[in-house]
Amino acid sequence: MPAIVVPLVELIPLLPERGALVGLDLGDKTIGVAVSDPDRRLATGVETIGRKRFTDDAARLLALAAERRVVGLVLGLPLNMNGTEGPRAQSTRAFARNLARLTELPIGLWDERLSTTAVERELIAADASRAKRKAVIDQHAAIFILQGALDRLARGPT
Repeated sequence: MPAIVVPLVELIPLLPERGALVGLDLGDKTIGVAVSDPDRRLATGVETIGRKRFTDDAARLLALAAERRVVGLVLGLPLNMNGTEGPRAQSTRAFARNLARLTELPIGLWDERLSTTAVERELIAADASRAKRKAVIDQHAAIFILQGALDRLARGPT
């Protein structure tokens, strides 16, 4: 049975009490990947996947999910500043729908507005070189997205 794709707050009743989540920052060329601890308190970076074909990308993501025994996925949904959905958000929704056909893990979509900008500022403040920022930005954006989602999930379905 394919997975369900829902807004993040609707993910809460679909998840067991404990179990790690994977967070994804989907870019045109890379996918940043982060994972939480089983208690869903802290997000940490895992890797940055160079995008190839969807089937290759999905296979790597699902292999990571299996290795880490995750119970759900969180995809950053890049909404416009006014809350509308543009081409990038539509592309993310299509990726989520296609991924849902390959797994039973529930998929939650989480508003990721300004995540990359916030991470870039943090890395600049940490005096990371341009090359270092480029190498880690997507993974750090995935951490930022997943941590925001974890904090929201901790508040419950309000």
